[in-house]
Amino acid sequence: MPAAILPSRSLIRLTGKDAQDFLQGLITTDIDSLPEGEARPGALLTPQGKILFDFLVWREGDGFLIETETAQREALMRRLTMYKLRAAVDIAAGAEDGVTIFWGDDSDKSAVRDAAFAKAGITLTRAPGKLGDGPEPAYHALRIDAGIPMSGHDYALQDAFPHDVLLDQTSGLSFRKGCYVGQEVVSRMQHRGTARRRVAIVSGEAALPASGTEIIAGGKPVGTLGSVSGNKGLAIVRIDRVGDALAHGVPISAGDVTVSLTLPAWSGLSFPVEAEEAET
Repeated sequence: MPAAILPSRSLIRLTGKDAQDFLQGLITTDIDSLPEGEARPGALLTPQGKILFDFLVWREGDGFLIETETAQREALMRRLTMYKLRAAVDIAAGAEDGVTIFWGDDSDKSAVRDAAFAKAGITLTRAPGKLGDGPEPAYHALRIDAGIPMSGHDYALQDAFPHDVLLDQTSGLSFRKGCYVGQEVVSRMQHRGTARRRVAIVSGEAALPASGTEIIAGGKPVGTLGSVSGNKGLAIVRIDRVGDALAHGVPISAGDVTVSLTLPAWSGLSFPVEAEEAET
């Protein structure tokens, strides 16, 4: 059973009788419909609808666990505390050291199933602490192949909308529950169909250059490389510009490497094509 230790991940525990209502009214994830044994992605947004913090959340007994990057845990806890007001919620840092990831048909049944990877047809589970043994790069290669982005690797916090990173496709963004911070902006984006940036899988004819390299089509930037593993990578791209380049046969490159861009097949998304192009 493949496994990987993610030492840069940390946990926050939320307990108390108001924990569920507190999260339901604050973050993008639909907590009320969250089943036992499932970890869903989610975010706490700015009032302008951009991702201030991202994480995974799952049930633990009568409370909840939030898994996030260690570098943002303390700031996230402060922000959650700021919103708590008089709610009966206790917010505490988890004592576990890192998170262990298992994947494959025999993945650890005692861990929680990752809903984002499940959308991509991959059985992957997560468990607090160091419970297995495996290199972190193997996990990143897996998520690159699957088209699953991570903040700090593929996008910067406060610089991306939930649609940009496919939260609307991975059960991390609800349009049916009540209001939460930034909800009006992302709902408008959803109903008007105005999401112009999406995560794309980048495949190079040779090894890709370093993260941060611009992706160019016809002399114009369409995105920036994020995670890279050999000749595969992820990038958040302008889908209108990529669609135009593909429609006109314009080469796309990252540095000196010619690349192809595809949207994750599981997402059901496609690059837009101009109406006149679609009719020919």
